[in-house]
Amino acid sequence: MAEENFRRYEKKYIISREQYQELISRIITRILPEQYGKHTICNVYFDTKDWELIRYSLEKPVYKEKLRLRSYGTPGNEDTVYLELKKKFDGVVYKRRASMKYEDARKYLYDGIRLETDSQILKEIDYALRRYQARPAVYLAYERIAFLGKENPELRITFDMDIRARRYDVELDKGSYGTVFLDKGMFLMEVKIPGAMPVWMSRVFSELGIYPVSYSKYGTFYQDYVAEETEGGEEACA
Repeated sequence: MAEENFRRYEKKYIISREQYQELISRIITRILPEQYGKHTICNVYFDTKDWELIRYSLEKPVYKEKLRLRSYGTPGNEDTVYLELKKKFDGVVYKRRASMKYEDARKYLYDGIRLETDSQILKEIDYALRRYQARPAVYLAYERIAFLGKENPELRITFDMDIRARRYDVELDKGSYGTVFLDKGMFLMEVKIPGAMPVWMSRVFSELGIYPVSYSKYGTFYQDYVAEETEGGEEACA
């Protein structure tokens, strides 16, 4: 079982297709495509019965965390998936994740069969799952194009489109469909870097009128498609 730790700053931007095309043309000599090119990212977010994690996150606290299971494309039982605990404290994002076969992840998360492992990250994830009594809440997928900095490979720029989600069939192997909730022709761009943004990038963003926004895929879906249905204490159905 592989483990990974990430610590970085993340800035988000909503841009049009025209801005995307112009931006790429200006920075293409400074970036390299990631090895997978355009790919589909699929997630299942876990939450409490009353959506405590996402409701608290939307209040913009100093500290917040999310639990999710991620795959690249729709997985089969033997495919690798990633169980992630994503924390944000004082503007810095910390991501802890453990990889495993989808079959094992499903037994663990859906059937309650504990995994035999000494993984420290998995112990932290297990604690969070039990603490919140978290259950599958939302399936969320999108198409992603990703680039790395040519001079600094720790600089990562991603472009997500066709962001879609659903509250039924909340399993990765059911297919990557759902309600699309980012306007067609728009991209969610994320810049991920351990420190300050490069000056050349800041300059190009300013020239193109690209400015940071506060945006959460899971949070937006919750606000637009879940919150009104669950007002007044009505229990949500995952």
